Amino acid sequence: MAKPIAEKLLNTIDCKQNAVRAVRYNTDGQYCMTCGSNNQLKLWNPKRGSLLATYSGHGQEVMDAAAACDNAQLVSCGLDKNVILWDVADARVVRKFRGHAGCVNCVRFNEEATIVISASLDGSVRIWDCKSNRVIQVLDEAKDSVTSLWINNHEILTGSVDGRLRKYDIRQGQLFEDYLGRPINCVSMTRDEQCLLASSLDSTVRLFDKQTGELLNSYESHKNTQFKIDCCLNNFDTHIICGSEDGCVYTWDLVKATVTVKLLHKGVGVVSSLSPHPSEPMLLTAAEKKVFLWGPKDDDEQTT
Repeated sequence: MAKPIAEKLLNTIDCKQNAVRAVRYNTDGQYCMTCGSNNQLKLWNPKRGSLLATYSGHGQEVMDAAAACDNAQLVSCGLDKNVILWDVADARVVRKFRGHAGCVNCVRFNEEATIVISASLDGSVRIWDCKSNRVIQVLDEAKDSVTSLWINNHEILTGSVDGRLRKYDIRQGQLFEDYLGRPINCVSMTRDEQCLLASSLDSTVRLFDKQTGELLNSYESHKNTQFKIDCCLNNFDTHIICGSEDGCVYTWDLVKATVTVKLLHKGVGVVSSLSPHPSEPMLLTAAEKKVFLWGPKDDDEQTT
């Protein structure tokens, strides 16, 4: 029996943050964060559309955010070159990590939430100790802006404007690199840790074998030539999902590379950010000022 996928609009939230730069589920998928061009980070219950907390501390636009494994802390980054660690319960700034020379594009926790990894317009990736303001390590191999970041266990995966897909082993200090020859928007990894996913500004998403670097599949049909747009896998690793500059989100069958679902966002130009639910067939998308929650069709709506 086919796994259910997100294809039905369940809720729309006007976040009142001007443009929403990113939307991210927290670790258990109960809440989500929205990063706004009004310098605020917000926490929501996406099913109810209710605002739970507002976090104010950035001096410029908030570009990305992530939740710790216990959901007690959040981390965010922005155009002000800062990375901020937050206490979720009281919306308090715990720490500010400073050191990047340019806008911080993306940020992640490791699995234990003992370190924070941030990537910047300055071409560097910095690894911070969550218990202090100390930077543990700086990776500065990129010659251009690092646009996307993914961490899985001890491996860091990055993509940059110079078209380079890099995999760094924190424990062994080894760097593996592939050159795509075109600016990379977004990178991620399958849950079985066997494959890498990268989208780029040639309207193509590519799936690679992690060990050999072999190109396994390509996914096209969407439009992505100008803007940084997220791509991801669904929670079952059966489908590839990517935003688009035509107001849609495209879902492909991972093996067949055929479009199975196209989510239309009415009245919207670019769908820039995505966040798959960690365990359910749900998807959050962000476009302009709004966030959209998608889920599977009801049983009586399923097609045979």
